[in-house]
Amino acid sequence: MQNGFNAYAAAAKAAQSVVSPRELEASLLIKAATRLQAVADDWSARERELDEALTYNRRLWTLLVSAVIAEDNPLPVGIKTNILGLANFIFNQTFKIAADPKPQSLGVLVSINRDIAAGLRGR
Repeated sequence: MQNGFNAYAAAAKAAQSVVSPRELEASLLIKAATRLQAVADDWSARERELDEALTYNRRLWTLLVSAVIAEDNPLPVGIKTNILGLANFIFNQTFKIAADPKPQSLGVLVSINRDIAAGLRGR
């Protein structure tokens, strides 16, 4: 049994090292979008999960901003500026939604995350 676990752990570690940073970012954006969409889709049962979903999304975007503004980030300045503007919009929307929670307000965050993820994946 231990050998099976070790083989699984080795395979999982290898898979992690194969995933590109862009794919990882895309996957995390999809995860955040899925969490937000789940709250919106079943608002009456999942409204209490809103703060957690918004916090996850905000933290993810904070990490993305940190990566964009890093000195060694090779992205062109124009793309960096666009991402920072988008992040600012995301943060403002997050605060508006937290102040006045409505399921239909989550759609814009879900759409942005999905669209950015698709772009990162080259679609």
